[in-house]
Amino acid sequence: MPPSELSRLVEGGERENIEFKERLESETHLERGRLESLASQMRHRILTGDGIAVYVVGVTDDGGLKGVSDEVYAETVDVLSVVADEADAVLRDVETYNVDSGNVGVVTVADTYDEMEHIVVGTAGHVDHGKSTLVGTLVTGSEDDGDGATRAYLDVQPHEIERGLSADLSYGVYGFKDGEPVRMNNPLSKREKSDVVSNADRLVSFVDTVGHEPWLRTTIRGIVGQKLDYGLVAVAADDGPTRVTREHLGVLLATDLPTLVAVTKTDAVTQERVEEVEDEVAQLLRNVGKVPYSVARNQDGVETAVERLPDGVVVPVVRTSAVTLEGFGVLDELLSRLPETHDGADEEFEMYVDRTYNVTGVGTVASGTVKSGTVEEGDTVFLGPTADGEFLEAEARSIEMHYHRVDRAKSGNIVGIALKNVDDEDVKRGMVLSSEPRESVREFRAEIMVLNHPTRIRSGYEPVVHLETASEATVFEPENGNVLPGEKDDVRVRFKFRPYAVEEGQRFVFREGRSKGIGTVKEIL
Repeated sequence: MPPSELSRLVEGGERENIEFKERLESETHLERGRLESLASQMRHRILTGDGIAVYVVGVTDDGGLKGVSDEVYAETVDVLSVVADEADAVLRDVETYNVDSGNVGVVTVADTYDEMEHIVVGTAGHVDHGKSTLVGTLVTGSEDDGDGATRAYLDVQPHEIERGLSADLSYGVYGFKDGEPVRMNNPLSKREKSDVVSNADRLVSFVDTVGHEPWLRTTIRGIVGQKLDYGLVAVAADDGPTRVTREHLGVLLATDLPTLVAVTKTDAVTQERVEEVEDEVAQLLRNVGKVPYSVARNQDGVETAVERLPDGVVVPVVRTSAVTLEGFGVLDELLSRLPETHDGADEEFEMYVDRTYNVTGVGTVASGTVKSGTVEEGDTVFLGPTADGEFLEAEARSIEMHYHRVDRAKSGNIVGIALKNVDDEDVKRGMVLSSEPRESVREFRAEIMVLNHPTRIRSGYEPVVHLETASEATVFEPENGNVLPGEKDDVRVRFKFRPYAVEEGQRFVFREGRSKGIGTVKEIL
């Protein structure tokens, strides 16, 4: 909501579903009796506002933009959250503005958020093969101009948009309502993203990785650390599979992630060239024990792809053009029907931190994908391990999913969690948020397979291990003294600089230069 809309909202005065609040205090407004009264008022405003109520915070009764301090603002939003919970409602959106005297906010409250189906798709592929354009066109339904215009919806930094080159993970979202797509006109709009989450009964989140070879580390972080349901690899019809394509596809398949391939830019080449690239992709998949399945060449292509993709053996191949929208109907149908693959809803809450930032009036926010369990506003959580192996106790002050305020998040949701009682510098990528303190691990035993290395791996080998969202230098000590490419062996793995939360059964990728391999944690030492 731009400031001009804030001005119009304030100038319109209080109405049946719009209320001005200068401040709310926990000590005063959460007392029994007062809390029930506020919840009753909120419920009335929600009913008269067709499911929506709006609270303008930091404003006097006559609409004066008084503004309040960060501490008062945060406490007021916390109180509204408690009142909403009492009223069977949820804070759907919080917009914060800075005025001369402090903060003014617009808090939108709605009926309780209903859980929806939610799948997370990680996109990969060589630079300029059109993966970001593919996602941009999916979430908008708009035709591309042939020069990557819809790609700008995914790039997150000005220099990325200027160069047309992504340098970090970016995110996209669209959804479905009764099987029909729910898209956005402008995916850069926080409000439109929030509306998708609000209106859809099935959500598709995209984690768009980096196609440029020097940033393979970031791509691996996106694939390994985001609890993906499916992988989507873009291969340009005018270029075909490249070494980077093989790198990305190899990481996806090595982690047993069900994956599909989109042959992009089909409008730029002949039909014969499209079929030639499909055949190259098919051979590449057969070489690693997968079964390629061309959706275009089979009459029941979509039905079979939906049935067979989740088993991880069959890899559907879809022809697409962001310019003509060829294949996008197929992708829509696939993404509207593919099942969730994550489980763990009944387990304890756990989320590995991928990003951290500070929001005015909210405080420290840790974002990532919920690995297991559920978390609700007000829950006590533990963050760590710190460099000395400790876990810090915090409170989940609020939760957002694609800028939509929710009262709870479950396994598989990509969320930002505002943390109370921790500072920005306390939160690091690779830490875990959990319902109970976890074991702090410096060494573990793992079974590894070396995928690519020019010589034997010997004791003292120092690769970077990518485990969940952590990327850390380690030291390997093979039990048999050395490991050859293509071999499996048990190794002792030691983090060089700090401990992490590690548990048996976790998969990881290790790399050093162009050398790489995969592993599974067998025992904590």
